[in-house]
Amino acid sequence: MDSPNQRSSHSLRTPTLGGVSFFYTLIFALFFIHGRGLSNEAMYIIPGLTILFITGLKDDLVVITPGAKLVAQMAAVSFILVNPSFTIFSLNGFLNINEIPYYLNLIISGFLMLTIINSYNLIDGIDGLASIVGIVIMIIYTTIFYLTGEYFFALISITMNACLMAFFGFNISSDRKIFMGDTGSLIVGFIISVLTLKFLALTPIAYKDLPFLLENAPLIAISILIVPLFDTARVFTIRIANKKGPFSPDRNHTHHVLIDFWGLSHKQASFIIGCFNLVFVVLFIVLGSKAENLVMMIILVSVVVVLGYIFFKYNYNFSTLKQKILIKRKVDKLKSNVEKPKKDKHKKSQESE
Repeated sequence: MDSPNQRSSHSLRTPTLGGVSFFYTLIFALFFIHGRGLSNEAMYIIPGLTILFITGLKDDLVVITPGAKLVAQMAAVSFILVNPSFTIFSLNGFLNINEIPYYLNLIISGFLMLTIINSYNLIDGIDGLASIVGIVIMIIYTTIFYLTGEYFFALISITMNACLMAFFGFNISSDRKIFMGDTGSLIVGFIISVLTLKFLALTPIAYKDLPFLLENAPLIAISILIVPLFDTARVFTIRIANKKGPFSPDRNHTHHVLIDFWGLSHKQASFIIGCFNLVFVVLFIVLGSKAENLVMMIILVSVVVVLGYIFFKYNYNFSTLKQKILIKRKVDKLKSNVEKPKKDKHKKSQESE
C-alpha cells in the first residue's frame, strides 16, 4: 500500500502492486508465442523481465536505492544486447552515419534501453498517464511490427497493450484504485525499450513497407518516446540546476505543472499529454515520408525549445512551488469570502423589490 505524503496526488492508502499482473500476463503470453521469434528472442526477454519484476517488487515493498535499481536494469538489459536480433548494424544514412561497430552498438543500445526504462518509470506520477502514454506507444509499435512482418514483436505489443488497457480502468477509478508501482513501470519500460531497439535494428528490406524513409527511423523512434524523454530531460536539468540529485523526488514533472499551475485534473492532464504524444507521432510519420533528416531535426529541436520555454517560466523549486500553491488557495478562499457577502446582499435587495 502507498501512503500519501506531501508529494502525493492521492489522499488515501492505495495498493501499488498492479504491475505484478503485467509480469504474469507477459510470461503466460510468451509461453504461447515464443516460437514466432526468429532468434529465440523470448528466452532472452524472460530473464530480463524476471530481474526487473523482482527489483520492482522489492522497491514497492521495502524501497531500494537508485544505484541498486540501476545495477538490476543493466543486468536485465545485458540479456537483450547479446541476442543478435537486437544488434543495430547501421543507421542507414541518418546524419550520414551508416555502419556502426559492434562495441559501439552495445554502448548506444545499452544507454538507450536504460534511458527508456528510467524515463517511463519517472512519468508514472498521476492517475492514467503512464497507461495512456504506454497504450499510444504500443499501438504504434503494433502497427510497425505488423507491417514489417515481425509478428512476434507485434504480439508482445498487443499483450502489453491489453495489460495497460485493463489496468487503466482501475487506475482512474475512484473506489477501486490501484497503482502499477515500480514493478509495473519497470516492466513496461523494459518492453518499450526492447521494441524500440528491435525497431532500430530492422533490416532495410523490412522498412520498405513502412510509410516513412529508412534514414528517418531514429527520429520516428524519438517521436514515439517524446513524452517520457522530454519530461526526463527537463526534470533532470531542473534538479541539477537546483543542486540536487537527478533521481531526487519532487513535483517538477510536466504533469505536475499541468495540475499545480494550470488547475487540471489527473484525467485531463493525462488525456492532453496522451493526445499530444499521438499527434506528434503521426506528424513525424507524415513528415518522415518525404522530409530529409535536417528538416525533421529542425522541427524536433523547435518543438522541444518551444515546450521548454512554455514550462521554463514556472519556478521549479519545490518549496517555492508549494508556497505558491498555498498562497493561491488562500487568495481563492479570500475571494470567495469577499464575493459571498456581495451575492447575499444582492439577493436580499432582489427579494425586497
